Amino acid sequence: MSANVNLDFDAVVVGGGISGCTTALHLARGGMRVAVLEAGSLCRAASNANSGTLSMQIKRAALVPYSMRSWELWKTAPQWLGRDVGFTVQGGLTLAYDDEEAEMLEIRMGERRDAGAPIEFIGLERAQEIEPGLSGHARLIAYCPMDAFSDTLVIGHAYRAALAADGVAIHEASPVAGIERDGDGFAVATGESVIRTRRVVLAGGVWLGRMLAWFGHDVPVECGVDMVSVTENMPPIMRTVIGAASGLLTIKQKANGSVLIGGGWKGIGNIDMGGVEVIPGNLIGNLRLAHYTIPRLAEARVIRAWLGMDANMPDFMPLVGPVPGAEGAFVIGCIRGGYTIGPYMGWLLAERILGREPEMPLFDMSRYVSD
Repeated sequence: MSANVNLDFDAVVVGGGISGCTTALHLARGGMRVAVLEAGSLCRAASNANSGTLSMQIKRAALVPYSMRSWELWKTAPQWLGRDVGFTVQGGLTLAYDDEEAEMLEIRMGERRDAGAPIEFIGLERAQEIEPGLSGHARLIAYCPMDAFSDTLVIGHAYRAALAADGVAIHEASPVAGIERDGDGFAVATGESVIRTRRVVLAGGVWLGRMLAWFGHDVPVECGVDMVSVTENMPPIMRTVIGAASGLLTIKQKANGSVLIGGGWKGIGNIDMGGVEVIPGNLIGNLRLAHYTIPRLAEARVIRAWLGMDANMPDFMPLVGPVPGAEGAFVIGCIRGGYTIGPYMGWLLAERILGREPEMPLFDMSRYVSD
């Protein structure tokens, strides 16, 4: 690799989403010289394209303890991140519309409740006291009073200010072309320069599979293209965060009156081009299910829909920890519900890199690496 500029850091984080930025922030606060390299703008990919839901009801049971600790971090963002990020607790309802969904909801919410989430099953009358705008179609309803959301539009600004205040070098519009071993550290190629660093953290979201290939690993990162839409500002029509047991619906109304509608409906795209095209039938299906749940959405006009890339592993568990066979290299990503859990996972990984014992186990990627 040829270099026009040589920089020296204790750690370089490749990827400027919530997980990468949080890792970088805590490494800097631990005394390291840190840089963040982001191909676009901070927190503008998956960290921005989602609907901002912070729910205990959509996390796998094994991740509930992590989610609850991260919920506390979102709540206290003004203290550790330096800015209010619109953290709003509204409580959440998850609805099952037929017997099959009800059975699935009972099993899954029971597992999450056993893992520590304050989830209970309630009747329709109680649900409509909590959420007067709710239709009467649900067969079974789960309720979690701590379900919340935050404002994805301010996250990037908050992290940029916090990283700068702690001396982190921020390189936006800086895609990384490759990483090679360089003595006791690494040489990170960014197109026009090479940055030399003692440690590297791969936090590249859907691009983690390609990044790990730089270290000789073929890891089965799976990518989806998820759709979210938003309505015009409306009078208050709902109070809570609402989801469906099928995973095909999330709805919430923001303080400005707009309603965010999502739920895993897919669009067209890939990791090279990003989200390319909304599928009209999927958008219509998502909106119909939202209206079936909150009838007053019939009064709303959808003003925008967009697509975001989401990554996961086949076992739907994260990759957080050292990269096997590459001392000084670490990975963080493929966190289903990463918007919720990202701050806590980033802190845990930073603790590990700083030589401290994380208070909860990391998620070793060696489960996908053959000897």
